[in-house]
Amino acid sequence: RRYPTVELRAQTFNGSTHVPIPSDSAFLKALLFELRLVDEHVFVEQRDTCTRINHSCVHSVSTAAGELWPVLAFHKSGLIYACVPLVEGSLEPRPPLLTVSGLSQGLALLLGIMDYVSPSRKNEAELSAKVGQLRHLLIQACPLGTPLNTNIRSLNSSFEDIQEMPADKEQPAWRSCSYKGKPQVHVCITEKVKCMQYDQRDVVDTWQVYGAVNCKCDIEGSAPNVTLSLALPTNAPPLQDIVVHHCVTSVDPAMLMSTSAEPLHDSVYNGPYKFPFIPPSDSFNLCYYTSQVPVPPILGCYQLVEEGSQIKITVNLKLHESIKNSFEYCEARIPFFNRGPIAQLEYKVSYGQLDLSREKSLLVWVIGQKFPKSLEVSLTGTVSFGTAGKEHPTDYVCTGNTAYVKLYFRIPDFTLTGCYVDQHSVQIFVPGKPKITASRELISSDYYIWNSKAPAPMVYKPL
Repeated sequence: RRYPTVELRAQTFNGSTHVPIPSDSAFLKALLFELRLVDEHVFVEQRDTCTRINHSCVHSVSTAAGELWPVLAFHKSGLIYACVPLVEGSLEPRPPLLTVSGLSQGLALLLGIMDYVSPSRKNEAELSAKVGQLRHLLIQACPLGTPLNTNIRSLNSSFEDIQEMPADKEQPAWRSCSYKGKPQVHVCITEKVKCMQYDQRDVVDTWQVYGAVNCKCDIEGSAPNVTLSLALPTNAPPLQDIVVHHCVTSVDPAMLMSTSAEPLHDSVYNGPYKFPFIPPSDSFNLCYYTSQVPVPPILGCYQLVEEGSQIKITVNLKLHESIKNSFEYCEARIPFFNRGPIAQLEYKVSYGQLDLSREKSLLVWVIGQKFPKSLEVSLTGTVSFGTAGKEHPTDYVCTGNTAYVKLYFRIPDFTLTGCYVDQHSVQIFVPGKPKITASRELISSDYYIWNSKAPAPMVYKPL
């Protein structure tokens, strides 16, 4: 599949260094040669010299117009997966691979295609059918040249309603299929909280909140208009670092300029957070955001002290009073690195239950679905270890008494910022009364409480 708009952008970005992509047959011939799948027994200096040893699947392919780079290609189970990513800048000198964002996007798309195609490779008829369907699936996965969904297997495999070229001129390319039925909109706000707590006077604890608003709009019409608003409680911290989906038609520029890199001040954008858009056919993330919330949801203290052949541990956790005390799950995992299996364990928990992993190197403290009325729980214990084997976890960072507790939790129908979707503010300009379903959740992500009795990797300032 070719994307003329992407090729035009490449010409604009690359300027005089631009090398056009040759015809399909010429490109295939040059790629087979570069991958040593033709003329492999013939030494060709340009390809086979020792100075051109490839350590990655990024290739430079010789064409009549010059060297085409980068070409992402690999050979797997009798099939070649290849794409030519866009380099947003000059090609001379060649930029480092890690700076070319199109490479990671292209690789994700190719791996998604491989995951979709490869289970059928032993059945010739099934393989041919799947390869034939790929063009239709790419219209959904990558409509304008930028991958929107690299999980090809999850895409709509019913091809009756997929149009290769929209019949309606007003229909945007990202609406690849039509919907028939009662209009309904599903919105889910997912916030993830990252945290590093040290319980030390000279070290600043850090926490960050990342939100995503996922939408699924089942609405008739080639280009339906939807407007969705995010609301915050009074005096809640504003949303910042907002990134919107390409289907959003217009937003207040001040909304996009509000950044967490700047300290909060009077000129920060406080809403309303209104998003008019023409939705894609499938589920998509309408926007992402961050926010500078004043406190983390769970405050913790972890102390690990080594006494001879034993270690003593103490863990205290406190749920902040502003947090909804209703969890789908909540547990603290206490790993022991570089020590061998746990041979003896004596403990006392004020709430919940403590389990030992099968490998005997991890304590799992299941707190459950609620904290007690005091909102505080504690664990004390004494642990001794056997001889370390290869199967037990090692870590170069967590040596000696440097250790952590990691929290895992999910709170349904709650967000740390207080952000919610006002269902009455959702506007859909179609006939019939649409059904609006809104949900939200808070999930832990890299939520660490470090041993306060030992040095730990430190972050003094949120990125």
